[in-house]
Amino acid sequence: MQFVGYDTSGPGLFLASDGDVEYVSLDAGTELAYTLRDRHCAGVTTDDGHDVCENDAAPYCRDHRSTWVCAKCTGTCLKDEMDCHDPHAVYLAAFAPDVFKVGVTKEWRLETRLREQGADRGAHLRTVTDGRLAREIEAGLAEEIPDRVRVPTKRDGLHLAVDGGAWESLLAEFDVLAEFDFDYGLGLDARPVAETVATGTVRGVKGRLLVLDRAGSTYAVDLRDLVGHEVTAGATTRDLQSSLGAWG
Repeated sequence: MQFVGYDTSGPGLFLASDGDVEYVSLDAGTELAYTLRDRHCAGVTTDDGHDVCENDAAPYCRDHRSTWVCAKCTGTCLKDEMDCHDPHAVYLAAFAPDVFKVGVTKEWRLETRLREQGADRGAHLRTVTDGRLAREIEAGLAEEIPDRVRVPTKRDGLHLAVDGGAWESLLAEFDVLAEFDFDYGLGLDARPVAETVATGTVRGVKGRLLVLDRAGSTYAVDLRDLVGHEVTAGATTRDLQSSLGAWG
């Protein structure tokens, strides 16, 4: 068996075995009991099932790595023909305690996109006619506001609240169309331990971060770090670093 993908909106993991793909729910309260083994390329998953790839590169080798060219766009289309003619939203996202980013997405996906990133708060700044114009605006704002936030930075703030004063000060520079406030139900009072593990009780998922409770400690797992691992059924026996609360 091998973890071959994940879904942040479900949330869940995709587990392949002998060409078939099973969906493993990551709803709060789910008990996970998998032991991670060797990691290699996760291969290809289609409607017909899963094709294995034994290349060492993980989560995907060069042959199976997909690159979304639009993510590199700053207003000059990199495709042979521009196809982003849907209305696009320019937005701000907040990650506790005081990390903010600018981004763009199709207008109808705005709230979904904010949740996919694990944003604590969001603000809809503008709606424009197409993706090219949205990327131009984003590139201009990115000179002052980052357009990327790394997963370790998001993990560091999992147990914290957004600095409301800093957020409101940033929003004051814009004519905001709508605001969003998200609660992922994690209920953390301390920062989880960073680990790559698939054993424990699911506390919740925030963006790409899976939060697990095990043996009195709480762990934060980047779902992408699980992809490509061969797994066996059964709880891991590997010694894990304990959180401070485990000794209380």
